[in-house]
Amino acid sequence: MTSLNILLVGGTGSIGRHVARVAADAGHRVRVLSRRANGEGTVRGDLTDPSTLADAVDGIDAVVFTHGTHGGEEGFRDVDYGGVRSVLAAIGDRPVRIALMTAIGVTYRDGSYNRSSHAHDWKRRGERLVRASGHPYTIVRPSWFDYNDDDQHELHFLQGDTRTAGSPADGVIARAQIAEVLVASLTSDAATNKTFELVAERGPAQTDLDPLFAALDPDTGIDGAHDVDNLPLGEEPVEVRADLDRVAPGRI
Repeated sequence: MTSLNILLVGGTGSIGRHVARVAADAGHRVRVLSRRANGEGTVRGDLTDPSTLADAVDGIDAVVFTHGTHGGEEGFRDVDYGGVRSVLAAIGDRPVRIALMTAIGVTYRDGSYNRSSHAHDWKRRGERLVRASGHPYTIVRPSWFDYNDDDQHELHFLQGDTRTAGSPADGVIARAQIAEVLVASLTSDAATNKTFELVAERGPAQTDLDPLFAALDPDTGIDGAHDVDNLPLGEEPVEVRADLDRVAPGRI
């Protein structure tokens, strides 16, 4: 298997730590983006400032995004969305594979969580930047972390983002399995340019994920395959449309 130089964004979080381990076990080399870069395997850079990211993206083959914030709308705009924008700006047109983690229900706009914080809208805008960038990518929308039972590890990849309960009724998944899917997507041709929701059902985990990736429909525009069309581009903030224009000049 190809060994990659991976930049991990969100590497100190609950999913990122698993990604670092899974990637290293697979023979990849991982550097973790950090504002302080105070340890081996870390690289200094501010996720909200692309001018600080030159060293972070130098020589990388792939980026895995597991970052996020629990603040209000400003945090989701500047970190969840702005972090994707900053890294894409720093990468430019260099050939880099991307794995982006967002969330199940990210297209559901009418829940109280999104109405109060617009968290889903900003995460979804980050997805759109990745799709528009022209880089090969996989976007993973995991369900509720570690709510799975001990016998609940059989992976299912869904599309259309139709689960909108806003609770573990939407699905469950182990953190370690999220990491395994993200890392596997980086070297799978079958995972290229696909977006899906990730849940686990009762049964053992699969060892080969390529059949699951291959069964998915690829994205054909700036939204995920089968996503509901409820975030019209023409009604987006001016700065968001400008960001899309920068990553895909003349293509949107």
